[in-house]
Amino acid sequence: MENRILYVRLPCNPIFPIGVVYLADHVHKQFPEVEQKILDLGTVPPLDFNAALDDCVDEFKPTLLVFSWRDIQIYAPVDGRGGNPLQHTFEFFYSLNPLVKARGAVGLLRIASGYYGELWRNIGLIKRGVSRAKQYNPAARVVVGGGAVSVFYEQIGKSLPKGSIISVGEGESLLEKMLRGQNFEDERCYVVGETKPRDRLVHEIPANIEKTACNYDYIQTIWREFEYYFQAQDFYVGVQTKRGCPHNCCYCIYTVIEGKQVRINPAHEVVAEMRQLYDRGIRNFWFTDAQLIPARKYMDDVIELLQKVLDAGMKDIHWAAYIRADNLTPELCDLMVKTGMNYFEIGITSGSQELVRKMRMGYNLRTVLENCRDLKAAGFNALVSVNYSFNVIDERPDTIRQTIAYHRELEKIFGADKVEPAIFFIGLQPHTHLEEYAFKNNILKPGYDPMNITPWSIRKLFWNPEPLGSFFGEVCLQAWQRNPNDFGREVMNILEARLGRAELEEALSAPIEPKQQALAGVGVGK
Repeated sequence: MENRILYVRLPCNPIFPIGVVYLADHVHKQFPEVEQKILDLGTVPPLDFNAALDDCVDEFKPTLLVFSWRDIQIYAPVDGRGGNPLQHTFEFFYSLNPLVKARGAVGLLRIASGYYGELWRNIGLIKRGVSRAKQYNPAARVVVGGGAVSVFYEQIGKSLPKGSIISVGEGESLLEKMLRGQNFEDERCYVVGETKPRDRLVHEIPANIEKTACNYDYIQTIWREFEYYFQAQDFYVGVQTKRGCPHNCCYCIYTVIEGKQVRINPAHEVVAEMRQLYDRGIRNFWFTDAQLIPARKYMDDVIELLQKVLDAGMKDIHWAAYIRADNLTPELCDLMVKTGMNYFEIGITSGSQELVRKMRMGYNLRTVLENCRDLKAAGFNALVSVNYSFNVIDERPDTIRQTIAYHRELEKIFGADKVEPAIFFIGLQPHTHLEEYAFKNNILKPGYDPMNITPWSIRKLFWNPEPLGSFFGEVCLQAWQRNPNDFGREVMNILEARLGRAELEEALSAPIEPKQQALAGVGVGK
Protein backbone atom coordinates (compact mmCIF):
# COMPACT_ATOMS: atom_id res chain seq x y z
CA MET A 1 0.00 0.00 0.00
CA GLU A 2 1.21 3.48 -0.84
CA ASN A 3 2.44 5.39 2.25
CA ARG A 4 0.81 8.77 2.84
CA ILE A 5 1.89 10.69 5.96
CA LEU A 6 -0.15 13.51 7.46
CA TYR A 7 1.66 15.55 10.12
CA VAL A 8 -0.70 17.39 12.48
CA ARG A 9 0.78 20.00 14.80
CA LEU A 10 -1.77 20.18 17.61
CA PRO A 11 -3.00 23.66 18.65
CA CYS A 12 -0.52 25.85 20.50
CA ASN A 13 0.87 29.36 20.35
CA PRO A 14 1.88 30.19 16.75
CA ILE A 15 5.52 29.18 17.08
CA PHE A 16 7.24 27.97 13.93
CA PRO A 17 6.73 24.14 13.96
CA ILE A 18 10.33 23.20 13.36
CA GLY A 19 9.97 19.65 14.72
CA VAL A 20 7.29 18.69 12.21
CA VAL A 21 9.11 20.47 9.38
CA TYR A 22 12.38 18.65 10.10
CA LEU A 23 10.61 15.28 10.32
CA ALA A 24 8.89 15.74 6.97
CA ASP A 25 12.14 16.95 5.40
CA HIS A 26 14.06 13.92 6.67
CA VAL A 27 11.43 11.46 5.46
CA HIS A 28 11.39 13.09 2.01
CA LYS A 29 15.17 12.75 1.71
CA GLN A 30 15.06 9.08 2.69
CA PHE A 31 11.82 8.18 0.91
CA PRO A 32 11.18 10.70 -1.91
CA GLU A 33 8.28 8.61 -3.19
CA VAL A 34 6.26 8.97 0.02
CA GLU A 35 3.40 11.48 -0.15
CA GLN A 36 3.35 13.91 2.81
CA LYS A 37 1.23 16.78 4.08
CA ILE A 38 1.48 19.18 7.05
CA LEU A 39 -1.54 20.57 8.91
CA ASP A 40 -0.59 23.21 11.47
CA LEU A 41 -3.53 23.74 13.81
CA GLY A 42 -1.54 26.52 15.49
CA THR A 43 -2.61 28.72 12.55
CA VAL A 44 -6.30 27.69 12.66
CA PRO A 45 -9.03 29.47 14.71
CA PRO A 46 -10.19 27.28 17.64
CA LEU A 47 -13.75 26.90 16.35
CA ASP A 48 -12.35 25.43 13.12
CA PHE A 49 -10.03 22.76 14.57
CA ASN A 50 -12.36 19.81 13.93
CA ALA A 51 -13.42 20.97 10.48
CA ALA A 52 -9.84 21.67 9.40
CA LEU A 53 -8.73 18.22 10.53
CA ASP A 54 -11.70 16.49 8.88
CA ASP A 55 -11.20 18.32 5.60
CA CYS A 56 -7.48 17.53 5.53
CA VAL A 57 -8.00 13.83 6.27
CA ASP A 58 -10.80 13.60 3.70
CA GLU A 59 -8.66 15.24 1.03
CA PHE A 60 -5.36 13.47 1.76
CA LYS A 61 -6.53 10.04 3.02
CA PRO A 62 -3.39 9.32 5.09
CA THR A 63 -2.09 5.87 5.94
CA LEU A 64 -0.05 7.30 8.82
CA LEU A 65 -0.90 10.26 11.05
CA VAL A 66 1.89 11.89 13.04
CA PHE A 67 0.62 14.22 15.78
CA SER A 68 3.02 16.74 17.33
CA TRP A 69 2.02 17.87 20.83
CA ARG A 70 4.16 20.76 22.05
CA ASP A 71 2.82 22.07 25.38
CA ILE A 72 1.34 20.63 28.55
CA GLN A 73 3.13 22.15 31.55
CA ILE A 74 1.21 25.17 32.84
CA TYR A 75 3.74 26.79 35.18
CA ALA A 76 5.08 30.00 33.72
CA PRO A 77 5.71 33.59 34.83
CA VAL A 78 3.80 34.99 31.84
CA ASP A 79 0.23 35.18 30.68
CA GLY A 80 -1.05 31.73 29.84
CA ARG A 81 -4.37 29.91 29.93
CA GLY A 82 -6.82 32.53 31.16
CA GLY A 83 -4.23 34.62 32.98
CA ASN A 84 -0.89 34.45 34.76
CA PRO A 85 -0.43 31.02 36.42
CA LEU A 86 2.32 32.23 38.73
CA GLN A 87 0.31 35.19 39.94
CA HIS A 88 -2.90 33.24 40.50
CA THR A 89 -1.00 30.52 42.38
CA PHE A 90 0.67 33.03 44.68
CA GLU A 91 -2.57 34.91 45.29
CA PHE A 92 -4.33 31.71 46.29
CA PHE A 93 -1.59 30.27 48.51
CA TYR A 94 0.03 33.35 50.05
CA SER A 95 -2.30 36.35 50.08
CA LEU A 96 -3.76 37.35 53.46
CA ASN A 97 -6.46 39.41 51.75
CA PRO A 98 -9.61 37.23 51.35
CA LEU A 99 -10.62 39.06 48.17
CA VAL A 100 -7.20 38.59 46.57
CA LYS A 101 -7.17 34.95 47.67
CA ALA A 102 -10.59 34.46 46.11
CA ARG A 103 -9.39 36.12 42.91
CA GLY A 104 -6.45 33.72 42.84
CA ALA A 105 -8.77 30.76 43.35
CA VAL A 106 -10.97 31.87 40.45
CA GLY A 107 -7.88 32.41 38.30
CA LEU A 108 -6.56 28.94 39.12
CA LEU A 109 -9.93 27.41 38.32
CA ARG A 110 -9.85 29.10 34.91
CA ILE A 111 -6.32 27.87 34.32
CA ALA A 112 -7.17 24.33 35.45
CA SER A 113 -10.24 24.38 33.25
CA GLY A 114 -8.16 25.52 30.29
CA TYR A 115 -5.47 22.94 31.09
CA TYR A 116 -7.87 19.99 31.24
CA GLY A 117 -9.85 21.41 28.33
CA GLU A 118 -6.72 21.41 26.17
CA LEU A 119 -5.83 17.87 27.25
CA TRP A 120 -9.28 16.55 26.35
CA ARG A 121 -9.40 18.60 23.16
CA ASN A 122 -6.02 17.32 21.92
CA ILE A 123 -6.82 13.73 22.81
CA GLY A 124 -10.16 14.18 21.07
CA LEU A 125 -8.43 15.53 17.95
CA ILE A 126 -6.09 12.54 17.86
CA LYS A 127 -8.98 10.09 18.21
CA ARG A 128 -11.01 11.98 15.63
CA GLY A 129 -8.15 11.99 13.12
CA VAL A 130 -7.45 8.27 13.55
CA SER A 131 -11.11 7.33 13.30
CA ARG A 132 -11.59 9.39 10.15
CA ALA A 133 -8.39 8.10 8.51
CA LYS A 134 -9.52 4.50 9.12
CA GLN A 135 -12.63 5.16 7.03
CA TYR A 136 -10.32 5.39 4.01
CA ASN A 137 -7.48 3.09 5.15
CA PRO A 138 -8.55 0.61 7.86
CA ALA A 139 -4.88 -0.15 8.60
CA ALA A 140 -4.00 3.52 9.18
CA ARG A 141 -1.63 4.04 12.13
CA VAL A 142 -0.91 6.96 14.42
CA VAL A 143 2.29 8.24 16.03
CA VAL A 144 2.05 10.82 18.82
CA GLY A 145 5.18 12.76 19.78
CA GLY A 146 6.50 16.22 20.56
CA GLY A 147 7.81 18.00 23.63
CA ALA A 148 4.77 17.42 25.83
CA VAL A 149 4.62 13.72 24.98
CA SER A 150 8.33 13.25 25.64
CA VAL A 151 7.90 14.55 29.20
CA PHE A 152 4.57 12.90 30.04
CA TYR A 153 4.76 9.81 27.80
CA GLU A 154 3.72 7.42 30.56
CA GLN A 155 0.58 9.37 31.45
CA ILE A 156 -0.57 10.38 27.94
CA GLY A 157 -0.64 6.81 26.69
CA LYS A 158 -3.44 5.93 29.11
CA SER A 159 -5.86 8.18 27.21
CA LEU A 160 -5.01 7.32 23.60
CA PRO A 161 -6.54 4.63 21.34
CA LYS A 162 -5.08 1.14 21.41
CA GLY A 163 -2.34 0.81 18.82
CA SER A 164 -1.19 4.44 19.11
CA ILE A 165 2.60 4.69 18.97
CA ILE A 166 3.98 7.01 21.65
CA SER A 167 7.28 8.50 20.48
CA VAL A 168 9.78 9.98 22.93
CA GLY A 169 12.30 12.55 21.72
CA GLU A 170 13.33 12.60 18.08
CA GLY A 171 11.18 10.64 15.63
CA GLU A 172 13.27 10.30 12.47
CA SER A 173 14.62 6.82 13.16
CA LEU A 174 11.20 5.54 14.24
CA LEU A 175 9.51 6.76 11.06
CA GLU A 176 12.27 5.28 8.92
CA LYS A 177 11.73 1.83 10.42
CA MET A 178 7.96 2.09 10.13
CA LEU A 179 8.18 3.02 6.45
CA ARG A 180 10.58 0.14 5.79
CA GLY A 181 8.31 -2.29 7.59
CA GLN A 182 11.04 -3.05 10.14
CA ASN A 183 10.65 -3.89 13.81
CA PHE A 184 10.83 -0.65 15.81
CA GLU A 185 10.60 -2.02 19.35
CA ASP A 186 14.15 -0.86 20.08
CA GLU A 187 13.23 2.78 19.34
CA ARG A 188 12.28 5.23 22.08
CA CYS A 189 8.60 4.41 21.84
CA TYR A 190 5.86 2.02 22.91
CA VAL A 191 2.52 0.92 21.50
CA VAL A 192 -0.56 1.69 23.59
CA GLY A 193 -2.35 -1.48 24.67
CA GLU A 194 0.34 -3.73 23.20
CA THR A 195 3.62 -2.89 24.92
CA LYS A 196 4.55 -0.97 28.05
CA PRO A 197 7.17 1.77 28.18
CA ARG A 198 10.52 0.37 29.19
CA ASP A 199 11.94 1.48 32.51
CA ARG A 200 13.81 4.78 32.03
CA LEU A 201 12.78 4.88 28.35
CA VAL A 202 13.30 8.64 28.16
CA HIS A 203 16.91 8.21 29.29
CA GLU A 204 17.84 6.01 26.35
CA ILE A 205 20.34 7.48 23.86
CA PRO A 206 18.77 9.07 20.76
CA ALA A 207 19.76 7.88 17.28
CA ASN A 208 22.59 9.88 15.72
CA ILE A 209 20.86 11.27 12.62
CA GLU A 210 22.97 13.34 10.22
CA LYS A 211 21.18 16.64 9.65
CA THR A 212 21.33 18.48 6.34
CA ALA A 213 19.73 21.77 5.30
CA CYS A 214 15.95 21.60 5.29
CA ASN A 215 14.56 21.68 1.75
CA TYR A 216 12.05 24.52 2.02
CA ASP A 217 11.14 24.31 -1.65
CA TYR A 218 9.69 20.89 -0.85
CA ILE A 219 8.19 21.89 2.51
CA GLN A 220 6.30 24.72 0.82
CA THR A 221 4.57 22.21 -1.48
CA ILE A 222 3.18 20.08 1.37
CA TRP A 223 2.27 22.81 3.88
CA ARG A 224 -0.66 25.03 3.01
CA GLU A 225 -0.11 27.38 5.98
CA PHE A 226 3.57 27.90 5.16
CA GLU A 227 3.20 31.61 4.33
CA TYR A 228 1.56 32.31 7.71
CA TYR A 229 4.97 32.61 9.40
CA PHE A 230 6.39 34.87 6.71
CA GLN A 231 3.85 37.66 6.95
CA ALA A 232 5.07 39.46 10.09
CA GLN A 233 8.49 41.09 9.84
CA ASP A 234 9.20 40.60 13.56
CA PHE A 235 8.53 36.84 13.57
CA TYR A 236 11.49 34.64 14.56
CA VAL A 237 11.86 31.41 12.58
CA GLY A 238 13.64 28.49 14.18
CA VAL A 239 16.87 26.97 12.89
CA GLN A 240 18.64 24.14 14.70
CA THR A 241 22.44 24.00 14.81
CA LYS A 242 22.86 21.04 17.16
CA ARG A 243 21.01 18.52 19.31
CA GLY A 244 21.80 17.38 22.82
CA CYS A 245 22.94 18.99 26.05
CA PRO A 246 25.82 17.65 28.19
CA HIS A 247 24.79 19.26 31.47
CA ASN A 248 23.06 18.00 34.61
CA CYS A 249 20.96 20.95 35.83
CA CYS A 250 18.76 19.56 38.57
CA TYR A 251 15.40 20.71 37.24
CA CYS A 252 15.84 20.40 33.47
CA ILE A 253 14.48 17.73 31.13
CA TYR A 254 16.32 18.75 27.94
CA THR A 255 19.42 16.68 28.58
CA VAL A 256 17.22 13.63 29.13
CA ILE A 257 15.07 14.04 26.02
CA GLU A 258 17.82 15.20 23.65
CA GLY A 259 20.59 13.12 25.19
CA LYS A 260 23.95 14.16 26.59
CA GLN A 261 25.80 13.60 23.33
CA VAL A 262 25.94 16.93 21.47
CA ARG A 263 25.42 16.31 17.75
CA ILE A 264 26.58 19.23 15.61
CA ASN A 265 24.83 20.09 12.35
CA PRO A 266 27.44 21.05 9.73
CA ALA A 267 27.79 24.84 9.59
CA HIS A 268 27.46 24.99 5.79
CA GLU A 269 24.17 23.07 6.01
CA VAL A 270 22.81 25.41 8.70
CA VAL A 271 23.73 28.47 6.62
CA ALA A 272 22.21 26.90 3.50
CA GLU A 273 18.96 26.44 5.43
CA MET A 274 19.06 30.03 6.69
CA ARG A 275 19.72 31.24 3.17
CA GLN A 276 16.53 29.59 1.91
CA LEU A 277 14.54 31.39 4.60
CA TYR A 278 16.43 34.62 3.99
CA ASP A 279 15.56 34.51 0.30
CA ARG A 280 11.89 34.20 1.34
CA GLY A 281 12.13 37.42 3.33
CA ILE A 282 12.96 36.10 6.82
CA ARG A 283 15.36 38.34 8.72
CA ASN A 284 14.85 37.09 12.30
CA PHE A 285 16.20 33.69 13.34
CA TRP A 286 15.98 31.79 16.61
CA PHE A 287 18.63 29.11 17.11
CA THR A 288 16.51 26.40 18.72
CA ASP A 289 19.33 24.45 20.39
CA ALA A 290 19.00 23.59 24.08
CA GLN A 291 22.08 25.83 24.39
CA LEU A 292 23.79 27.52 21.45
CA ILE A 293 27.21 27.02 23.10
CA PRO A 294 26.70 24.13 25.53
CA ALA A 295 30.40 23.83 26.47
CA ARG A 296 33.75 25.39 25.64
CA LYS A 297 34.66 22.54 23.29
CA TYR A 298 31.86 23.70 20.94
CA MET A 299 32.96 27.34 20.69
CA ASP A 300 34.89 26.70 17.47
CA ASP A 301 31.74 25.25 15.88
CA VAL A 302 29.79 28.42 16.67
CA ILE A 303 32.65 30.60 15.41
CA GLU A 304 32.63 28.64 12.15
CA LEU A 305 28.86 28.99 11.86
CA LEU A 306 28.78 32.74 12.46
CA GLN A 307 31.71 33.32 10.13
CA LYS A 308 29.86 31.45 7.38
CA VAL A 309 26.77 33.57 8.06
CA LEU A 310 28.91 36.67 7.50
CA ASP A 311 30.51 35.18 4.39
CA ALA A 312 27.04 34.40 2.98
CA GLY A 313 26.28 38.11 2.91
CA MET A 314 23.26 37.96 5.24
CA LYS A 315 24.25 41.21 6.92
CA ASP A 316 20.78 42.56 7.73
CA ILE A 317 19.57 39.67 9.90
CA HIS A 318 18.91 39.43 13.62
CA TRP A 319 19.15 36.30 15.72
CA ALA A 320 18.58 35.15 19.27
CA ALA A 321 19.29 32.06 21.36
CA TYR A 322 19.75 30.53 24.78
CA ILE A 323 23.44 30.92 25.55
CA ARG A 324 25.73 29.68 28.29
CA ALA A 325 27.62 32.92 28.66
CA ASP A 326 30.54 31.22 30.40
CA ASN A 327 31.50 29.87 26.95
CA LEU A 328 32.29 33.13 25.17
CA THR A 329 35.55 34.58 23.88
CA PRO A 330 36.30 38.08 22.56
CA GLU A 331 36.38 36.64 19.02
CA LEU A 332 32.99 35.01 19.48
CA CYS A 333 31.53 38.15 21.03
CA ASP A 334 32.70 40.18 18.04
CA LEU A 335 31.10 37.72 15.61
CA MET A 336 27.84 37.69 17.58
CA VAL A 337 27.52 41.45 17.28
CA LYS A 338 28.57 41.54 13.62
CA THR A 339 26.05 38.84 12.67
CA GLY A 340 23.15 40.63 14.34
CA MET A 341 22.48 39.00 17.72
CA ASN A 342 19.83 41.28 19.20
CA TYR A 343 18.62 39.23 22.16
CA PHE A 344 19.81 36.31 24.24
CA GLU A 345 18.77 34.45 27.35
CA ILE A 346 21.00 33.30 30.19
CA GLY A 347 19.53 30.65 32.46
CA ILE A 348 21.88 31.06 35.42
CA THR A 349 18.95 30.41 37.85
CA SER A 350 20.84 31.96 40.77
CA GLY A 351 23.46 34.64 41.25
CA SER A 352 25.01 32.62 44.05
CA GLN A 353 27.89 30.38 42.97
CA GLU A 354 27.13 28.13 45.92
CA LEU A 355 23.60 27.42 44.70
CA VAL A 356 24.69 27.11 41.07
CA ARG A 357 27.00 24.33 42.23
CA LYS A 358 24.30 22.62 44.29
CA MET A 359 21.96 22.65 41.30
CA ARG A 360 24.70 20.94 39.27
CA MET A 361 24.62 23.59 36.56
CA GLY A 362 28.34 23.74 35.82
CA TYR A 363 28.42 27.55 35.59
CA ASN A 364 31.31 29.70 36.75
CA LEU A 365 29.55 32.97 37.52
CA ARG A 366 32.79 34.95 37.57
CA THR A 367 33.52 33.81 34.02
CA VAL A 368 30.00 34.76 32.95
CA LEU A 369 30.59 38.33 34.13
CA GLU A 370 33.96 38.54 32.40
CA ASN A 371 32.46 37.31 29.14
CA CYS A 372 29.51 39.67 29.39
CA ARG A 373 31.99 42.55 29.67
CA ASP A 374 33.66 41.27 26.49
CA LEU A 375 30.27 41.15 24.77
CA LYS A 376 29.50 44.72 25.79
CA ALA A 377 32.95 45.84 24.63
CA ALA A 378 32.25 44.22 21.25
CA GLY A 379 29.29 46.58 20.84
CA PHE A 380 26.33 44.52 22.07
CA ASN A 381 23.63 46.97 23.10
CA ALA A 382 20.43 44.93 23.02
CA LEU A 383 18.27 43.07 25.53
CA VAL A 384 19.51 40.32 27.85
CA SER A 385 17.00 38.14 29.66
CA VAL A 386 18.40 36.55 32.82
CA ASN A 387 16.39 33.66 34.25
CA TYR A 388 16.28 33.38 38.04
CA SER A 389 14.55 30.55 39.87
CA PHE A 390 14.36 31.52 43.50
CA ASN A 391 13.98 29.15 46.45
CA VAL A 392 15.71 26.19 44.89
CA ILE A 393 17.94 23.84 46.86
CA ASP A 394 19.21 25.48 50.09
CA GLU A 395 18.09 29.06 49.29
CA ARG A 396 18.45 31.43 52.28
CA PRO A 397 18.68 35.21 52.84
CA ASP A 398 22.45 35.20 52.24
CA THR A 399 22.12 33.58 48.81
CA ILE A 400 19.28 35.95 47.88
CA ARG A 401 21.54 38.90 48.72
CA GLN A 402 24.24 37.33 46.55
CA THR A 403 21.85 37.00 43.62
CA ILE A 404 20.91 40.67 43.97
CA ALA A 405 24.59 41.65 43.94
CA TYR A 406 25.18 39.56 40.84
CA HIS A 407 22.19 41.01 39.04
CA ARG A 408 23.25 44.57 39.82
CA GLU A 409 26.65 43.81 38.33
CA LEU A 410 25.00 42.60 35.11
CA GLU A 411 23.05 45.87 35.06
CA LYS A 412 26.32 47.81 35.39
CA ILE A 413 27.70 45.94 32.38
CA PHE A 414 24.76 46.17 29.98
CA GLY A 415 22.65 48.96 31.49
CA ALA A 416 19.73 48.47 33.83
CA ASP A 417 17.22 49.00 31.03
CA LYS A 418 18.84 46.22 28.97
CA VAL A 419 18.85 43.47 31.62
CA GLU A 420 15.47 41.88 32.15
CA PRO A 421 15.19 39.55 35.15
CA ALA A 422 12.77 36.73 34.35
CA ILE A 423 11.53 35.35 37.67
CA PHE A 424 10.70 31.64 37.55
CA PHE A 425 9.59 29.24 40.21
CA ILE A 426 10.38 25.79 38.96
CA GLY A 427 7.56 23.49 37.93
CA LEU A 428 8.84 20.09 38.96
CA GLN A 429 8.99 17.77 35.94
CA PRO A 430 9.32 14.00 35.71
CA HIS A 431 12.66 12.33 34.97
CA THR A 432 14.79 15.09 36.54
CA HIS A 433 17.23 15.30 39.45
CA LEU A 434 14.76 17.50 41.29
CA GLU A 435 12.04 14.86 41.09
CA GLU A 436 14.38 12.28 42.60
CA TYR A 437 15.39 14.79 45.27
CA ALA A 438 11.68 15.20 46.05
CA PHE A 439 11.35 11.40 46.36
CA LYS A 440 14.34 11.15 48.69
CA ASN A 441 12.99 13.93 50.91
CA ASN A 442 9.40 12.60 51.01
CA ILE A 443 8.02 15.62 49.18
CA LEU A 444 6.59 13.33 46.50
CA LYS A 445 5.91 9.61 46.41
CA PRO A 446 6.83 7.41 43.43
CA GLY A 447 3.76 6.73 41.30
CA TYR A 448 2.33 10.25 41.65
CA ASP A 449 0.56 11.71 38.61
CA PRO A 450 2.47 14.79 37.37
CA MET A 451 -0.47 15.75 35.15
CA ASN A 452 -2.96 15.86 38.01
CA ILE A 453 -3.58 19.55 38.71
CA THR A 454 -5.22 19.99 42.12
CA PRO A 455 -4.53 22.51 44.91
CA TRP A 456 -2.67 19.90 46.97
CA SER A 457 -0.60 18.64 44.03
CA ILE A 458 0.22 22.15 42.76
CA ARG A 459 1.65 22.97 46.19
CA LYS A 460 4.21 20.17 45.70
CA LEU A 461 4.86 20.39 41.96
CA PHE A 462 5.25 24.16 42.06
CA TRP A 463 8.65 24.40 43.71
CA ASN A 464 8.54 27.06 46.42
CA PRO A 465 9.10 25.22 49.72
CA GLU A 466 9.12 26.68 53.20
CA PRO A 467 10.69 28.25 55.17
CA LEU A 468 11.08 30.86 52.41
CA GLY A 469 7.97 29.99 50.41
CA SER A 470 5.66 32.42 52.18
CA PHE A 471 8.31 35.15 52.07
CA PHE A 472 8.66 34.87 48.29
CA GLY A 473 4.89 34.72 47.99
CA GLU A 474 4.57 38.01 49.85
CA VAL A 475 7.35 39.65 47.77
CA CYS A 476 5.85 38.57 44.47
CA LEU A 477 2.35 39.69 45.43
CA GLN A 478 3.73 43.10 46.37
CA ALA A 479 5.59 43.31 43.04
CA TRP A 480 2.43 42.57 41.04
CA GLN A 481 0.56 45.20 43.02
CA ARG A 482 3.24 47.85 42.55
CA ASN A 483 4.38 47.28 38.97
CA PRO A 484 2.74 44.36 37.13
CA ASN A 485 4.22 45.45 33.80
CA ASP A 486 7.79 45.16 35.08
CA PHE A 487 7.39 42.31 37.53
CA GLY A 488 10.95 40.96 37.45
CA ARG A 489 12.67 44.26 38.14
CA GLU A 490 10.18 45.07 40.89
CA VAL A 491 10.88 41.72 42.61
CA MET A 492 14.59 42.52 42.61
CA ASN A 493 13.97 46.00 44.02
CA ILE A 494 11.76 44.68 46.83
CA LEU A 495 14.21 41.91 47.74
CA GLU A 496 17.07 44.41 47.93
CA ALA A 497 15.00 46.83 50.03
CA ARG A 498 14.12 44.05 52.48
CA LEU A 499 17.32 42.02 52.62
CA GLY A 500 20.08 44.27 51.32
CA ARG A 501 22.83 43.34 48.90
CA ALA A 502 25.91 41.19 49.43
CA GLU A 503 29.38 42.07 48.24
CA LEU A 504 29.89 40.79 44.70
CA GLU A 505 32.86 38.67 45.74
CA GLU A 506 30.64 36.79 48.17
CA ALA A 507 28.31 35.84 45.31
CA LEU A 508 31.22 34.60 43.19
CA SER A 509 32.80 32.45 45.88
CA ALA A 510 31.62 29.01 46.88
CA PRO A 511 33.92 27.27 49.36
CA ILE A 512 33.87 23.48 49.12
CA GLU A 513 31.92 22.14 52.08
CA PRO A 514 33.14 19.03 53.91
CA LYS A 515 29.72 17.37 53.65
CA GLN A 516 28.39 16.33 50.25
CA GLN A 517 25.03 17.95 49.47
CA ALA A 518 21.96 15.74 49.25
CA LEU A 519 21.41 16.40 45.56
CA ALA A 520 24.89 15.29 44.58
CA GLY A 521 23.94 11.62 44.56
CA VAL A 522 20.71 11.98 42.65
CA GLY A 523 20.03 10.55 39.14
CA VAL A 524 19.77 12.24 35.75
CA GLY A 525 18.78 15.73 34.47
CA LYS A 526 20.18 18.73 32.54
